[in-house]
Amino acid sequence: MDHDIAKSCPESWRDSLAPVLTSAEGLRLQDWLRGQEQSGVTIHPPHSERLRAFALTPLNEVKVVILGQDPYHGPGQANGLAFSVAEGAKVPPSLRNIHRELESDLGIVPPSHGMLEGWARSGVLLLNASLSVEEGRAGSHAGRGWEAITDAALSALARRDVPTAFILWGSHAQARAAGVADLRDAIAEGRHCAITSPHPSPLSAYRGFFGSRPFSRTNAFLESSGRGPVDWRL
Repeated sequence: MDHDIAKSCPESWRDSLAPVLTSAEGLRLQDWLRGQEQSGVTIHPPHSERLRAFALTPLNEVKVVILGQDPYHGPGQANGLAFSVAEGAKVPPSLRNIHRELESDLGIVPPSHGMLEGWARSGVLLLNASLSVEEGRAGSHAGRGWEAITDAALSALARRDVPTAFILWGSHAQARAAGVADLRDAIAEGRHCAITSPHPSPLSAYRGFFGSRPFSRTNAFLESSGRGPVDWRL
């Protein structure tokens, strides 16, 4: 199996991400992942899907970014897109709450599946902070080097002149956005928009996620910026 992350980076993102992917930190991450898998550790998603968010949503097509933390850690769940699960997988609780808010906000009847590829192909970058996880161990790959790569993606988006909405659900996503100087400054200057609320997790959804109307608020920003709305139907 070819574990070279830089080789699998989609063309539209290469200039922005290659310097980090080929840096000492990027190479350490790659070597560590290879060692983990060679020792028999099961990692999700498979290598071929770890940069899938970038492949489905080219840099020049990004209208919206939804920030997540790390992939789902159960068998057959993770598919390289934040909050999304593979076809046939049970819809996780947070995603069920996202579906519920989508229906309340825009009247879109929730699908029976948890695949969010339609959003990704409509300009919604579904980006986790860490792009891999050990099976059964949530957060296990945090701090291993993925953050430098995903922060570089956020910086590249922030530096664009094209208005972009950043949907930040929960304190983790909000802290990440605040920690990327280019993005923090661009939001403060009004060049991009931050759509914030509590996380859709069952632990926090009733504290302000429900009723936050992130989808209509995002489309209102995009339309006022001349970009056109996202089709949120799944």
